[in-house]
Amino acid sequence: MRRINIYLLLTGLLMCLFSCKDNPSRISLAGEWEFALDSTDTGINENWAGQNFKNTIQLPGTTDDAGYGTPNKLAPAIQKPQVLHLTRKNSYVGPAWYSKEVDIPSGWKEKAIELKLERVIWQTSVWVDGKQVEGRQESLVAPHLYDLTEQLTPGRHKITIRVDNRKRYDITAGDMAHAYTNQTQIMWNGIIGEIALTAKDAVSIRNLQAYPDFKNKQVRITCQVNNTGSATTGTLTADIKATGPATQIQQRVTLQPGENLIDLICPVKDDIQVWNEFSPNLYTLRASIETDPYKDSQEIKFGFRDLGKNGPALLLNDQKIFLRGTLECCIFPLTGYPPMEHEGWEKVFTTAREWGLNHLRFHSWCPPEAAFEVADSLGFYLQVELPLWSTNLKEDERAPYLYAEADRILEEYGNHPSFCLFSLGNELQYDFGFLGSLLSYVKEKDPRHLYTTTSFTFERGHGNWPEAGDDFFITQWTKKGWVRGQGVFNAESPRFDKDYSASVEGMDVPLVTHEIGQYAVYPDLKEIGKYTGVLDPLNFKGVKEDLEKKGLAGKADDYLMATGKLAALLYKEEIERAMKTPGISGFQLLDLHDFPGQGTALVGLLNAFWESKGVTEAATFRQSCAPVTPLARFTKATYTSGEPFEAAIEVVNYSDKAIENAVIGWKLTDRDGQAVAQGEFPARSLPVGENSPAGEIRCPLNQITEAKELTLSATLKGSDYTNEWKIWVYPASLAVDKGDVIVTDRFATAEKALQEGKKVLFNPPYESLKGLEGKFVPVFWSPVHFPKQAGTMGLLLDPAHPAFAHFPTDNHTDWQWWRLTTQSKTLCIDSLYTEVTPLIECVDNFANNRRLTNLFETNCLNGKLVVCSMDLLREQEKNPEKKQLLYSIIEYMKSGKFNPAQHTSPAVIGTFLTSGQTSSREKPESIY
Repeated sequence: MRRINIYLLLTGLLMCLFSCKDNPSRISLAGEWEFALDSTDTGINENWAGQNFKNTIQLPGTTDDAGYGTPNKLAPAIQKPQVLHLTRKNSYVGPAWYSKEVDIPSGWKEKAIELKLERVIWQTSVWVDGKQVEGRQESLVAPHLYDLTEQLTPGRHKITIRVDNRKRYDITAGDMAHAYTNQTQIMWNGIIGEIALTAKDAVSIRNLQAYPDFKNKQVRITCQVNNTGSATTGTLTADIKATGPATQIQQRVTLQPGENLIDLICPVKDDIQVWNEFSPNLYTLRASIETDPYKDSQEIKFGFRDLGKNGPALLLNDQKIFLRGTLECCIFPLTGYPPMEHEGWEKVFTTAREWGLNHLRFHSWCPPEAAFEVADSLGFYLQVELPLWSTNLKEDERAPYLYAEADRILEEYGNHPSFCLFSLGNELQYDFGFLGSLLSYVKEKDPRHLYTTTSFTFERGHGNWPEAGDDFFITQWTKKGWVRGQGVFNAESPRFDKDYSASVEGMDVPLVTHEIGQYAVYPDLKEIGKYTGVLDPLNFKGVKEDLEKKGLAGKADDYLMATGKLAALLYKEEIERAMKTPGISGFQLLDLHDFPGQGTALVGLLNAFWESKGVTEAATFRQSCAPVTPLARFTKATYTSGEPFEAAIEVVNYSDKAIENAVIGWKLTDRDGQAVAQGEFPARSLPVGENSPAGEIRCPLNQITEAKELTLSATLKGSDYTNEWKIWVYPASLAVDKGDVIVTDRFATAEKALQEGKKVLFNPPYESLKGLEGKFVPVFWSPVHFPKQAGTMGLLLDPAHPAFAHFPTDNHTDWQWWRLTTQSKTLCIDSLYTEVTPLIECVDNFANNRRLTNLFETNCLNGKLVVCSMDLLREQEKNPEKKQLLYSIIEYMKSGKFNPAQHTSPAVIGTFLTSGQTSSREKPESIY
């Protein structure tokens, strides 16, 4: 008898197995599809839906992937359009048709059948067996869904999809919004992600949403139960589970024909496991409906994270947090579209975490489901935006589309705990009445997120203070001043005791600084070989060809490293100023990685593939970008040995718990690692969300007898949290012995001395020179996108050259060069580079690649000449770095090592001089 029972059980299991195989609930449509381009847009009128197509294509995928469209015929060049962005190898914008036959199982009879196209640009229409299905879909942010219940009876059917990637709505000026652009993501045609049919019983669950309440230990659950039959009753069961036993609640429901909305509260008895960046705990909610004879269920994941604010403080589960973020602008240069699987997003988020970040802003687009799932698992805080970057926004035909896209974002991705912030778009302008109404709508619809009207705006009367409905505020300045370095670092001498407290005084919502950085780095030409996908780096190739033509190709790596290191030190100071400011709740870099569009804006320390350029290490960057960060406040970068070095050390703690008995050690060391001074502060508590003072340093420097670069480090003992800063110390009693060197700021004096065979250091007033404005900061964003700027990218020099033997420096710009570069002119020596030898090169932007300098040597007439276009002679007592560099140059000129190889004439030197003086300086905002 027992054998018979076992036999019957096995038989039943096998029958169930085969039944499930013959009648799956989901049919993937991935694979080969018939395909045709419809460039003349005649397919609908000519009934293409009833025809077979000769070509084939793999879906998911795009026409770019398959090599369809117009082949690129442009050659590499530093000109438009090549230099604007990466170039599609094959371009197509217009309708395209995709067709595939599918067998519908017999078990799908009388089931509700849905077609899912996970992501499309921009509009789709569907036909089954040549007959059009009612309705069209046009979302850029969410799956396109079609009800094919009436069309797909058991048996073989032909599904035809028309995808039209032409612009449907004016969502951006210049097609720059990253949901629809060729600047980063391309205007691809195709279908990516999941392409599938699913079958549901007559009673089924849709749109399951969880609204966790951390304070009250409960979850509000809402869902939609569709009933395609007659009225009936059933039981809805909700199971909530983390790691322990599930919490369950049941409710009897009466289901009318059509859509039935369910809303219930489920208390959670066990201790709540919160979700945050340190403990990204996820709960599973499974909702099941059972009627006679139907069953269905849906499962989602969510996290307990109550996001809120207390004045300018950003709170997560009642604890202050600080956003350390960067932008993600749909930059995926192998495909031109975002990853739809976990693997691609794991690379993005794990790299961002390695570099100390906890936040990503999706600029004018919304990522797919896979991005949220990975962010959920790693504890990343995401800002999502509508596909919108408009300067002429108002309530017109775009309004219904934008409201619908907002609905789709909130319903499709709202359960994800990583979805924290929602902005209506980037730098929106014009009708703030319309924007206010849209903001009120989304805030009322879904309380799980914080909302803001726009990620900054240039609209007059707006943008310098929050709008009335903003939960948080993103800006680059307030009505009281700048909150990012663009308006500070070139205009004000370096001070490391400053923050933006004055600019944010009175702010009553959390403030996040907008797109800080944008410091251009010279193109890494080694990157060219990485572009093996659908995009051709004609911009990079154009730069390479230009350097080769000018004989500068060997300089490319040096340009990359020098400009990259300058960008890295500026990003460090950007971040630290934000973290020092109590009224700031986060920053959004633009960008940790490169932006290959908008005129080739290579502003990253990582390339477009999220790979390091080698200009700095993740661990070094993370010193000033971590949950726990030691910070130092001191007044300047350069000192004399006659004054003390004074600094205040503090520690910002945005970890998940207070740190008790914290001991902060500090050390001041020279380049050889020898300690000049050191100590530690008494143990203290470091509460969460506070900048806690650790102590003050006062260190005499009178033991310094020669110019030195010193490094101040501060470390939380027993941890990896450390940070460091450079200062430069010069002897106070330095005497400049000119010896046989003539130092003059007058051309006539210099020419006479050269005629007499003397050595001359010619240092004319920089205001009287023809050249580019000397700047400390590099190109902002892109010299192509913002051409109205001086446009150099920092210094490149050999620190081992004897001219710098008494002036400690690296091969790139650092803070001791601030006064020297801002009080200078940059000279172009393209026409005489064979006649002079630069001791310092000023790296030009890639759009020009000129030979630039502010310090060079040559022979002239009967003498030897050094020309310096940095001011060395004025205000030496206030700026000891001027006197020290002067001393170092003169000592070199007095030595036997001063032996210029080139020769020029006084007439050539005279071409750099003007008849008068010019002193106008570029304002930070003038580039716009």
